[in-house]
Amino acid sequence: MRGLFGHVPLFPPDRSCGHAYGRLPERTFLDERHHATPGRAEASSELTAHGHTRTDQYHWLRLSEEQRNAPEPDAHTKEVVAHLEAENAYCEAVLAPVKKLREDLFKELRARIKEEDLSVPYRENGYWYHSRFEEGKEYAIQVRRKDEPGAPEQDFLDENKLAEGTTYYDLGDFEVSPGNSIVCFSEDRVGRRQYELRFRDLNTGKDLPDVITNTGGGCAWADDRTVFYPRKDETLRTYRIYRHELGTPESQDVLVFEEKDPAFSCDVYRSRSDRFVMITTESTTSSEHLMLSVDDPKGVFKPFLPREEDHEHTVIHVPAFAEATVGKPGKWYIVTNWKALNFRLMECAEGETADKRKWKEVIPHRADVLLEDVDAFRDHLVLSERSDGLTHLVVCRLSDGRQHEITFNDPAYVCYTSINPEWDTDKLRYGYTSLTTPSSVYEHDLNAATDTLLKQQEVMGTFNAKDYASERVWVPARDGAKVPASIVYRKGTPLDGTSPLFLYGYGSYGVTIDPTFSSARLSLLDRGFVYVIAHIRGGEDLGREWYETGRMEHKMNTFTDFIDCADWLVKHKYADPKRLFAGGGSAGGLLMGAVVNLRPELWNGVIADVPFVDVVTTMLDESIPLTTGEFEEWGDPKEKEAYDRMLSYLPYDNVRDQAYPAMLVGTGFHDSQVQYWEPAKWVLRLREHQQGDAPILMHTNMEAGHGGASGRFEMLKDVARNYAFLLWRAGLAK
Repeated sequence: MRGLFGHVPLFPPDRSCGHAYGRLPERTFLDERHHATPGRAEASSELTAHGHTRTDQYHWLRLSEEQRNAPEPDAHTKEVVAHLEAENAYCEAVLAPVKKLREDLFKELRARIKEEDLSVPYRENGYWYHSRFEEGKEYAIQVRRKDEPGAPEQDFLDENKLAEGTTYYDLGDFEVSPGNSIVCFSEDRVGRRQYELRFRDLNTGKDLPDVITNTGGGCAWADDRTVFYPRKDETLRTYRIYRHELGTPESQDVLVFEEKDPAFSCDVYRSRSDRFVMITTESTTSSEHLMLSVDDPKGVFKPFLPREEDHEHTVIHVPAFAEATVGKPGKWYIVTNWKALNFRLMECAEGETADKRKWKEVIPHRADVLLEDVDAFRDHLVLSERSDGLTHLVVCRLSDGRQHEITFNDPAYVCYTSINPEWDTDKLRYGYTSLTTPSSVYEHDLNAATDTLLKQQEVMGTFNAKDYASERVWVPARDGAKVPASIVYRKGTPLDGTSPLFLYGYGSYGVTIDPTFSSARLSLLDRGFVYVIAHIRGGEDLGREWYETGRMEHKMNTFTDFIDCADWLVKHKYADPKRLFAGGGSAGGLLMGAVVNLRPELWNGVIADVPFVDVVTTMLDESIPLTTGEFEEWGDPKEKEAYDRMLSYLPYDNVRDQAYPAMLVGTGFHDSQVQYWEPAKWVLRLREHQQGDAPILMHTNMEAGHGGASGRFEMLKDVARNYAFLLWRAGLAK
């Protein structure tokens, strides 16, 4: 399960979206915390492992979840909150010269969003579903209509009404019962990713009394009265699956599965064939699946295949379609890395899942192609593949074996299969976007190989895609590897070494940061910025090996790849060496922490959102959410070799006396992935060792978690702050 400390986009895709740069305000009111906080020396913590002791003088900033959520905060909580609020005040004071620019940017960003908007409807179980945005509203309204002539539309979940009275709201998911009469939906009102499940009668519009707390956010219906859901433990790991019957109290829910290995997390879903309820449990490098017939909701889940070390696979059930076989067993497709580093596709009969010797190969392993996913239809398979760092969709017709690929012209793009709940169809919904092309939804005729554009996200104002250019380049890394990079800029932007450039990276968990469009990003491009994504090792851009050579003992490749990309961009005149900026979020924030320690002089400014910077301390504390599941990504610091290796790049411990670039660090008080105290401590330590005069700033959203503010407009305030910081440092603040 990669990405627990997952990516937060600094430049988000649209939601259906006295110094050379001006005199800094005085920092006197924060000086007392520049080195340490008075009266807090006794709160330092000595952390000893393997005979090695580390002193953390800012350990006092840590609060438990209970302290954060207590109705009446204790003295320690008040002190920490006061500190974070003082940091926010300092950030606002330093950015005061660009206050007007921030306001203008927010208006500009918002003006590009089509406020009254509709998503493309999709058909499922006799109904058409879509979402609707209304003018001035932060959240979507979920709508359905029965697939009958003249049937009226029904607004069955209005997220704006559900969010009333809250400063944060996230509708995690919703699932409609097989009989179409009840919707189960999940809500997070804090940002901690702990969801409550609620149920609404779609005939009356009234909520049922059933409420289920502390869940992972998803659910799976077996029938109209029985639903399965995952529950979280104290570390926020989804570790149990329960069965709930409508009309019964939560306390009577039945435990049907428990994941006892702390490296694994589990989830539950209903198979697309509507024949099984499936439990999947995964670690970073292994997965296991269990199945239960929907006709036997009180039965026992059976393993698809006994768990195997380092075996990752996904399973897809295909029903029997021919009329003579209705009600009889179908078959399974398996996307597996068994004897296949980049995965291959296998199939087997329903009763042969546990014996791999009976699996038959459908799509073989290819050394230069990563098989990411498969969508199965009655007479077609659609393969989602990645080669040369770009995504590809390949259609295979089962009846005659013919294949064709859906092709695209942009040098840097991403395509993906969209919502396709119907099996018996020869139409595929897929999405497409590039650095210059807004998010688009197409319908592809699987037989005729033709495309119909159903919707392209409208960018309000004067946007014209022809005004922008994108490139795909290959950067030589110091060890000879070739690192792909995606570049976008407004045509006419000088590529002569005089333009400011923002370089974004992530490089962990096998997560690929694809070159997607962002209407918000136009505000930088139109002011002369070049924007680049470095597809560094640690992602799966170039296949599974690209990930393997960017984790564990190879983690340093992630950081040096990013630096090598920056040096190459300067050398080849894409960037003004005095106006080179970098950014990353979460594990990408760890990347930022590492590269500013390694090459602080390279950057004029750095944005680090929810940065995972105190890796060893976090990984040694198994009471912190989402720690044990990360051992296969970073290593287990209880082992000396892993401890020493992680300490070699750990941003927090490797801060030293040197001139650091200007930095803007963001975090959320309720963050469940990267606890707020990691960036808070890091900022204080950076200031303690800062040998230059560039400001190091932090902003904490006191009402949100890892994903930042909720709401399609509210989130733009964070983007405007980031952009104003970059433009200010680039000398372009107007």
